[in-house]
Amino acid sequence: DVFENPQHDYTKSLLSAVPKLGEMLGKKYPEPMKLLGENTKSSKPLVGTDEVLLEVKNLVTRFPVAGGLLRRTVAQVHAVEDVSFSIKRGCTLALVGESGCGKSTVGRSLLRLVEPLSGEVRMAGKDVLKLPKDELRNIRSDMQMVFQDPFASLDPQMLLLDQVAEPMRNFSTLAESSIEARVEGLFERVELPKSFLRRYPHELSGGQRQRVAIARALALNPKLIIADEAVSALDVSVQAQVLNLMMELQSELELSFLFISHDMAVVERVSHDVGVMYLGRLVEIGSRQAVFSNPQHAYTKALMSAVPIVDPTKKVLEGDLKFKQIPSPIHPLDYEAEKPKYKEVTEGHFVLTSDCGY
Repeated sequence: DVFENPQHDYTKSLLSAVPKLGEMLGKKYPEPMKLLGENTKSSKPLVGTDEVLLEVKNLVTRFPVAGGLLRRTVAQVHAVEDVSFSIKRGCTLALVGESGCGKSTVGRSLLRLVEPLSGEVRMAGKDVLKLPKDELRNIRSDMQMVFQDPFASLDPQMLLLDQVAEPMRNFSTLAESSIEARVEGLFERVELPKSFLRRYPHELSGGQRQRVAIARALALNPKLIIADEAVSALDVSVQAQVLNLMMELQSELELSFLFISHDMAVVERVSHDVGVMYLGRLVEIGSRQAVFSNPQHAYTKALMSAVPIVDPTKKVLEGDLKFKQIPSPIHPLDYEAEKPKYKEVTEGHFVLTSDCGY
């Protein structure tokens, strides 16, 4: 009865905040969620542009495995294997897959927080992977990151004012006298009161801390934000508010997002394009509309069947889920990975046809 006929306004608002798979069926572009009791600033679809902002080609990232008495490298973890995609200005590409599939490593590789083995990452006509340290530092001002756990990514001993101001001080983008006013403006943009400027992270809730992390990412006016599981640790009502905030900022500032998530329902709501990852490879990629209305790869279908449904009468039984055990991504040093082969299903919609272990 609670799910079918909720009576209290708070129960209704909670249920309205849960992203539901299939809500965006027939809609070409993402749009903010309609939450009960809240005015969404912009409920218009986010059209984006056709201008390519970031292009990734054949990205490979591996991690050494040490062994023996001398702790020599005896094997490698193939975390990202021959991944290619592009992100358009003002658009969101979502990378989705289960834990350990390599999606977060892709995001970190783009910023060279981990060093890729090979490939190309082109931003503003430059290959990020070949830039010397000083040029890499400059281009990072255009590419910022929002991490999954804001309590871990914010310094517990620094005032929030100083944490959001720190990127501007590092890059000397503003005079010291103008920085506080700029931080106040950023707090207003992410809907936080000015009184929070002189608070510490532990004095805020999880959703408020994530808004601070978003404000810090916006401080340098970036063109691309990599959101690594940025809402997965939040409860549903706060998650919906933060998702709407990100889409409103995208509409106002023409931001591009690489949205990394394991939640297909959230991905369907926010993305223009979707890449599904399994064991370090893209197994399917295309427009959100194409991937969700016509999933081709068995793993994509399995992910969609596993999305929780807010209706006990339609729940999926564990026996109905057709997930296979994940093979080990660790291979000997002389192992040569097979080149991926893709089939174009419709224009821009590709599915992996070579073996990926699933």
